[in-house]
Amino acid sequence: MEHLENGERRATGPLLSVSVFLVGLAVTVLTAAGLYSAQQDAAEREMDRRHEAALAAIRTETERYRGVIETLAAGLVNDTELTWEDFDVATGPLVDAELLAAVPVAFLVEVPTDGVEQAQQLWRDRGADGLTFHPDPSVDEHIFGVFTRQLDDSEPSARTGSDLAVAEPLATNLRTARDQHRLVVSDPRVLRRDRGKPAAEQQQSFVFAVPVWTRENTPVFRGWVASGLRGGTFLDQILSPVGRISGSLVSVGPDQVQHTVAQRSGPGEPDLSRSGVVDMGPDQQWILHTRGDSRLLAGDGWYLPFVALGSGLVLTALLAWLVHALETRARAQARAQAATAGLREAEAASRRQAELLGAIMTTISDGVLVVDSRGAILLENPAARLLLGVAQRPDGPEQWQEHYGVYRPDGRTPFPLTEMPLIRALDGESTDGVEVVIRNPGQPDGVLLTIDGRPLDPSAGEHGAVAVCRDITELRRYESDLAMFAGVVAHDLKSPLALIRGHAELVLADVPDGWPESAEVRAGLHRVVRAVERMDALIDMLLAYTTARDAPLRAVAVDPVPMVREIVEERIAGLAAGRPAPEWSVEPMPPVRADPGMLRHVLDNLIGNAIKYVRPGGTPTVGVTGAAGEPGWVRIEVADSGIGIPDAEKPNVFETFHRTAAAAGYAGTGLGLTICQRIVKRHGGGIGVEDNPGGGTRFWFTLPAADITEDSDMSDDTAQDDEEVRAALERALAERAAMMEAARLPGLAVPPEGDPVPGKLNAPIPERQRDRT
Repeated sequence: MEHLENGERRATGPLLSVSVFLVGLAVTVLTAAGLYSAQQDAAEREMDRRHEAALAAIRTETERYRGVIETLAAGLVNDTELTWEDFDVATGPLVDAELLAAVPVAFLVEVPTDGVEQAQQLWRDRGADGLTFHPDPSVDEHIFGVFTRQLDDSEPSARTGSDLAVAEPLATNLRTARDQHRLVVSDPRVLRRDRGKPAAEQQQSFVFAVPVWTRENTPVFRGWVASGLRGGTFLDQILSPVGRISGSLVSVGPDQVQHTVAQRSGPGEPDLSRSGVVDMGPDQQWILHTRGDSRLLAGDGWYLPFVALGSGLVLTALLAWLVHALETRARAQARAQAATAGLREAEAASRRQAELLGAIMTTISDGVLVVDSRGAILLENPAARLLLGVAQRPDGPEQWQEHYGVYRPDGRTPFPLTEMPLIRALDGESTDGVEVVIRNPGQPDGVLLTIDGRPLDPSAGEHGAVAVCRDITELRRYESDLAMFAGVVAHDLKSPLALIRGHAELVLADVPDGWPESAEVRAGLHRVVRAVERMDALIDMLLAYTTARDAPLRAVAVDPVPMVREIVEERIAGLAAGRPAPEWSVEPMPPVRADPGMLRHVLDNLIGNAIKYVRPGGTPTVGVTGAAGEPGWVRIEVADSGIGIPDAEKPNVFETFHRTAAAAGYAGTGLGLTICQRIVKRHGGGIGVEDNPGGGTRFWFTLPAADITEDSDMSDDTAQDDEEVRAALERALAERAAMMEAARLPGLAVPPEGDPVPGKLNAPIPERQRDRT
């Protein structure tokens, strides 16, 4: 009997352990299945949201496109003698409308065979210079484009004069629009201007055509307003903001035949799909098919069901073993219960911390990247993937530059691997505000980022680095607008100064010699002229300070020696009477890669300081030398024998408006060295000051090295840059004048009261380059 009880007791432990394992296994499987189902539901909802967002964007953009084209056609109705100037003014707002994937807008006319010569001369007289019609002999009624206007600078110039009457089915669509008095959207087709491109670059495009009929009792047909959009570019610009999905755009014509216009591939392996219809007119539809990977759409925790399953199995096995141990060893019961409770609490705390960290990393707008000691990416939040534009991770740091498209702020110079914030952080160096440009297929227009790098805290248990990146593209654009505004303000301030100086000099020349107060009047007028000159110089300095960081950087290969000689000669020629000419020397220097105008400003400022800050009665000396420094860099030094800079003041000389006590008796604003520092940093170099062994000061700065032969036409580029700067300033002044004269917002002109006919489109912008080819 006792033997049977002992056998039953021995069998109870294994049976109870198996029961616990089976129950735990069932709970684990159900929990994992529930998590997986919840993630699938979340992915389905996210797919629905992204698909509806893309579909709504297509509807909004196509309706906006139709509205703009129809409004333009309505604005041209009243112009009985349409000229290029009228068409140019009317289509001006279309450029600012930023229509997605738009091709040039054109005005088309219908001409019979016997009226080709007369029509050609008529439109030439109305501003279509060089227009030549090429009628096709196979048709009696011809269709020609007479005026065109580019809406996107990246688009090739549109050809006018070609006979579109033989371009089917475009000619049929145009005639349908004419006969039915409505806008017609064509079936997808390869535009004539794209047929000469390689097959991989050709896109299916849609043409939007609106007839121009007068509003008389007996309407008269004047022509068509036609434009179009490129299907591939349009789909890419629609789906890019949505992110994480791929798609295709399908056109369905009256015959119900589906034609794929464009496709866009997304990340992952799509297993979810959606479709939506966009009505484009009678018997014509667009269908948007979208696809997405449920793992990516569910978020970064797509692996949680598998983790839960594995953790549950481990925990279930552990609990079964503990139950067996408790049944067989009663003495360990209390310790097993405590260990199990602690394990559950630790698991819950770990889960809460992991969920909180995941939520924080997913929510913050700054991009965060964490790498290990070998440079492999350990963590990358969604904001970082969005900013970097690449979902796939590179194999190692040596591929970062090419994989992500990392460039210096000039947008052209590849960013060296050794200077990247994460690499410097792996070496133990903290960095702040390192600016880089990211340009890749995911960020085709480029995005300007500022990156902070820090070594990973040792408490993490692994040597690594963390970087935080922020998008400052819009900030830089805003600062550029402010710089342009500063240029306009400087222009407006300098004009009255020039007027004051001119009148003062005229009055000074007319003061009679015999007048008793002539000496006092002349002294006062001289003070006015000197004050105007000081204010004019201050305005120039403030403008240079404002634009030094954000002005366009056009780096070319430059030989500094001729520039130094020219600056010194100009400085000597401008010395006041009685001042001694400086003793100067310049040694041969390696060529550098820099913006010529900015480099000249730095050299002119440093050489000017060397000539200006001289002890009374002394002769200025200037020595300019240059040599190769670190690999890929050139160090240029400007030495003088002037008053020098105390050691305590050297760390502060590059601060804004800072002037040393010794420089108090010399003219200056305290901005010159600050501007030099901004310019040198924009080129990626450094600048500093030290004592000159022979007395005085030695300023040095570094610039990237370059081969002087790589830009043999540097002078032409510089001249072109100057012309572009002048043109930009003239445009800004013209826009400012137009805005001051306008009494209302730009856009549709308000017709007279009682007149239902829309007015012509007006645009307060400067005249743009015409396209009359």
